[in-house]
Amino acid sequence: MTLKNYQFHCYLQGNSQKPLILFLHGFMGDIEEFDEARKLLGEDFYYLTIDLPGHGKTQVLGGDEYYKMEPTAQAIINLLDKLEIEKCFLVGYSMGGRLGLYLMLHFPERFFKVVLESASPGLQTELERLSRIKSDSQIAKKITRMVNKNELKTFLNNWYSQAIFGDIKNHQLYEQMLKKRLDNNPLELAKSLIFMGNGYQTSLWEKIQENKIPLLLLVGEYDEKFISINTAMADRCKNAQLKIINQAGHNIHLENTLAFVKTVQAFLI
Repeated sequence: MTLKNYQFHCYLQGNSQKPLILFLHGFMGDIEEFDEARKLLGEDFYYLTIDLPGHGKTQVLGGDEYYKMEPTAQAIINLLDKLEIEKCFLVGYSMGGRLGLYLMLHFPERFFKVVLESASPGLQTELERLSRIKSDSQIAKKITRMVNKNELKTFLNNWYSQAIFGDIKNHQLYEQMLKKRLDNNPLELAKSLIFMGNGYQTSLWEKIQENKIPLLLLVGEYDEKFISINTAMADRCKNAQLKIINQAGHNIHLENTLAFVKTVQAFLI
């Protein structure tokens, strides 16, 4: 669907008579990120999935600034308007969770309830943000130099060796996930990493205290970093509840899909 500065690849599916869930995938994900969870949720909802800028088949038609969070969020609101979706549920994972938090805080009238999986409100200090911009820029340079899928696969395997992902590399669906990730364009991923990364993101730590929308924060038991972040988020946001999901790290919806779906379903219905 064409909007100003964007050509969004998006898909509506499910029962159009049911409440709609907007799904926002994480870094290196795509429109199929939540497919297994969506299948288990079944006919209880209507679903809108999107390839975010820098991912899948979505194209940014404007300059590099349109990979950033603020214009991307406004474009998603414009997309909802074009699809005549006045209000919906929102489920966002990691990068998509940070974007989802921004949407919830700046467009609260558009969402009934919000689920954020392994998300954060950004970095709190300028020094932290500058350091993150530097490190993300170095990673982005490596990505842009990749000339084939084998190099990208090596990068992905290193990426998923991070402690936050727990034991994901031994999960039965890991290779399937990896195959989907390899369909992304390295140059586009690099732009997303830089411009949608934590370094460029304005901190939402103060604004989260203003939230009045029911909010569910999900973290995996093996993801100690995000347990700490989300505990602090729940302490600041009176409308938030925190759930720690067993047998999962950062990517809960892949590692423990059934627990993820049951928890989301119980919260939304």
